[in-house]
Amino acid sequence: MPRFDLTIAGEINLDLILYGVPEELPRERELLADGMMLTLGGSSAIMAHNLAALGSRVGFQSRIGDDQFGEIALQPLRQSGVDVSRVRQTAGAVKTGLTVILQREGWRNMVTYAGTIAELTWDDLDFEYLTDSRHFHISSFYLQSGLRARVPELFRKMKAAGLTTSLDTNDDPDDGWEGGLDEALRYVDIFLPNEREAQKAARANDLETAVQKLSAIVPLVVVKMGSEGAMAQRGGERLVSAARKVEFVDAVGAGDSFDSGFLHEYLQGGDLAACLAAGNLAGAFSTTRPGGIEAFRDASYRKGFLEEHRLQK
Repeated sequence: MPRFDLTIAGEINLDLILYGVPEELPRERELLADGMMLTLGGSSAIMAHNLAALGSRVGFQSRIGDDQFGEIALQPLRQSGVDVSRVRQTAGAVKTGLTVILQREGWRNMVTYAGTIAELTWDDLDFEYLTDSRHFHISSFYLQSGLRARVPELFRKMKAAGLTTSLDTNDDPDDGWEGGLDEALRYVDIFLPNEREAQKAARANDLETAVQKLSAIVPLVVVKMGSEGAMAQRGGERLVSAARKVEFVDAVGAGDSFDSGFLHEYLQGGDLAACLAAGNLAGAFSTTRPGGIEAFRDASYRKGFLEEHRLQK
């Protein structure tokens, strides 16, 4: 029996979310926000936290700075049950990453200081640890510049060890969508983009073409479509699952939370319809409180919400 259900080699940073920011940001002005939240960020870390909160056994490898932000980021991961024994705190000028999110009504700006996100390399990885698992996942393909060139090799190594694999690229800040992604997808069992990412990864101008191109490479393509729910394509089989209606606060980490719900159900042996429904439920749940993990941190709130909404088929 492997030690973990899922292992991740990924990034940890903090999210500073500012609410009520003016839509226009004139130079040299003192501007006010009417709310803020400092919380765990990073696609990998959010997914790991929420997956563990749902009950999966999660192992995590990463680098953070030897600084206060790094310590703050580790606390909720430990509390959720994620194993962080292989997270390296490194001294030096490069600090733990930070994303500043300016949240508006229905849209947002995001500015990231990558920091140690870009510092994780092949030489940091403990393969005995990562392969002591049933499944391996990578998020933030383009932010992890120190590891990216060898991600195809990493996926190939995980599959050779008998693990299933999944990838959520998130956005490419350079908008080039190169860097070995095509090669990496050859070793991915589940690809988890949103609509824009799917089209960019496939170099297609519409979602239907993108899904057809990607599903010819990846056995299972799962596309997150926000308020329209999610779509899955497995060979010639397609399923669509409607989004859940909830009292919305913000969408920070909603896609990562979808990944956690989908993969938790997948690792429990759920069928594709159940996995999609679990992903939509987890993604919707995350939007009911600020940031990507805050809803999942409250055990009684999480239990009550999930029990109530599972009954609402």
